[in-house]
Amino acid sequence: MKWIPNFNSSNSLRVIFVIAVFILLFLSSIAHKHNQDLNESSKLVMHTYEINIQLERLMSAIKDAETGQRGYIITRNARFLTPYIYSRDKVNTSFINLKKLTKDNPKQQKNLQNLFKLIIQRFVSFENCLKYSDPKTYDKRKLDNHLFGGRILMENIRFKVDEMNDIEKTDLAKRLKIYDAEISLSPLFSISLFLVALTFILLAYRQISRDFERLKVFNKQLLISGKLMAESEAIGKFSTWQWDLDTNKIDYSDNQYRLLGYEPNAFVPEKGTFLNFVHPDDKETVAKSMKGILNYKQLPFVYYKIVLPTQEVRHFKTTGKLLTDEQGSKILLGINFDITDEHLLNIELQARNVELENSNKELASFNHVASHDLQEPLRKIQTFISRISDTDKAAMSQNANDYIAKIEISAKRMRVLIDDLLLFSRTNTTKKEFIKSNLNELLKNAEAELTEMIDEKKAVITSTKLPKLAVIPYQIEQLFINLIGNSLKYNRPNVAPEITIESQKVFSVDYRELLDQNVKKYHKITFTDNGMGFDPQFKETIFVLFQRLHSKTDYPGTGIGLAICKKIVDNHKGYIMADSQPDQGSIFTIFLPD
Repeated sequence: MKWIPNFNSSNSLRVIFVIAVFILLFLSSIAHKHNQDLNESSKLVMHTYEINIQLERLMSAIKDAETGQRGYIITRNARFLTPYIYSRDKVNTSFINLKKLTKDNPKQQKNLQNLFKLIIQRFVSFENCLKYSDPKTYDKRKLDNHLFGGRILMENIRFKVDEMNDIEKTDLAKRLKIYDAEISLSPLFSISLFLVALTFILLAYRQISRDFERLKVFNKQLLISGKLMAESEAIGKFSTWQWDLDTNKIDYSDNQYRLLGYEPNAFVPEKGTFLNFVHPDDKETVAKSMKGILNYKQLPFVYYKIVLPTQEVRHFKTTGKLLTDEQGSKILLGINFDITDEHLLNIELQARNVELENSNKELASFNHVASHDLQEPLRKIQTFISRISDTDKAAMSQNANDYIAKIEISAKRMRVLIDDLLLFSRTNTTKKEFIKSNLNELLKNAEAELTEMIDEKKAVITSTKLPKLAVIPYQIEQLFINLIGNSLKYNRPNVAPEITIESQKVFSVDYRELLDQNVKKYHKITFTDNGMGFDPQFKETIFVLFQRLHSKTDYPGTGIGLAICKKIVDNHKGYIMADSQPDQGSIFTIFLPD
């Protein structure tokens, strides 16, 4: 709802405020200056003054409530409701005082009763305006009616207050004649009083003008917020709607029309009209959801299709909630989402999932072939080659012996390749059972597995105490075997390998670009060697499957070992990285979550 300040009403308010303040200051000054000189006439003047004061307080409390209400409707800032909350007590206090002051005047007593009835009606109007301006129970039509009715009530209140003031003024005129006969007012004193009162009034007027300027700013911000909401709906491909179940009236946001293929306000929203857009396959579902809202008081997500005037089919998702006000009126608030793009993406993902499942089945078949069908002929090749005796080799030509040697080497390489492929496959397909394990024991097992190679290379392995973690034991052991074996394989000529393994606990916030920030602590384990190292440009590619930095004739291997290491660390939700310089050794760093 847009609110435009009524500057005519604002000007009238300023004039009334100036007059009221002037009268207040004038009468207050006279009463204070000549209090000792007034006898019976002074008491009568004070009586009229007190009635005027109470009437002005009464009006001031109602105006404060009205100003606070407008400020709250515009800004939704609860601080503006403070004058409204305390205004009832102020009105009741003024009414009690006025009733006492006019107890000897039946006409004023009757006017006071009528005035109090109007004030009660005005506060009821305030409550309705706050109620229908709330986003949860917003109803523009009812809000406009209560705002307009409130203005009429306010005019009637002003009229009744003026009537009471006129009566008091008439009585005051009579009393002033008596008062003038008893005392005269000094011209100098009157001028001084006027100048002081005028000074305060000008200050108050300037403050009121500033307040209205702020209200204009708030109104502008409200208009901007409305435009931003409309733009948000267009960008987010959603819309809002309201359905008054008592009057059966439906209101659409502008983007709701656009989602249905029309310009805003192109047609009158109705229940039956909307169902005409629903795809025939989903009409029954949508109709049932509309009926069910009365029982469940909210609309769960409903998925259905919409047919646009161009015959294009769009996919929608709708949710809503039923609100009931104090009078029992039921309003259904809802949001529609155009999820066509999401639906098409899900279809594409499902197709890709099917392809992935087929690929996994093919991979499983390949694993079976590699572990059974390929192993058997390879074993036979190695067996038959081993049965060729030295006598048989002596009888063969040198070329034949060379061919036999190459076959034997190739068979061994094939055996290593098949074993590495099976090991890599098992890191993906086998059951990942995490067990609380001592990594020191797993490291000892890895060293025992590599004992022959360690002794051959005269390697020295030192390590600090490793933690106990929930891991997949055989995979972590294989990780240690591969990393230590990699350092042993690529040692520098004539230099005994030295491998240092260190562990420390670190925080993920210190490695924001590498680690998952949802896990606070990690264990950082580093493997440092004095080997031949490698060019740092390859520190990412060395973890790629079949990626080799050296010729297979220079160094044996399949290029799978470090790929297995990365897969094992990934299985543990960790991170692995490498750093090196040629002839300066390598550092492999592993982060495992605590």
